[in-house]
Amino acid sequence: MSDKKKFQLEYEIKSSPRILYSFLSEANGLTQWFADQVTFRDQTYTFTWDGEEQKAKLLGMKENKFIRFRWLDDDPQCYFEMEIVQDELTNDVALSVTDFATEDTIAERKLIWNNQIGYLIGVIGA
Repeated sequence: MSDKKKFQLEYEIKSSPRILYSFLSEANGLTQWFADQVTFRDQTYTFTWDGEEQKAKLLGMKENKFIRFRWLDDDPQCYFEMEIVQDELTNDVALSVTDFATEDTIAERKLIWNNQIGYLIGVIGA
C-alpha cells in the first residue's frame, strides 16, 4: 500500500473546453506547456524533461472533459488526472488537477503544478 495521498488543485482558465482539451490530450499540445517533448504510442505517453524520459499509461479520457494517466513506475492505485469543469450558469471553465504525492512532497508537487498550469495559461493566452 502506498503512503501517497491524493490531492486536488483547481485553476480558472479562460478557454473553451475544446481548446483546453487539445492541450491536455494531444502530444503537440502537451509539449507546449507540460514537457519538453511528448510522444504517444500504444496507450502510452512518453514525457521528456531535460533529456529524462518518463512514461505514463493512458487510463481514461473523455473528449473535452478529462484525461487520466498513471506513471508506469508509480504505485498502481496512483494516477494524475486533469478534468475540465464548466460552470453551468456562468460557463466559466476551470481545470481540476488530481495527483498523488507523499506527505513530504505534496507542497513541491503543488508548486510544480502551479508552474505548469501557469505556462498553460500563458500558451492559451487566457
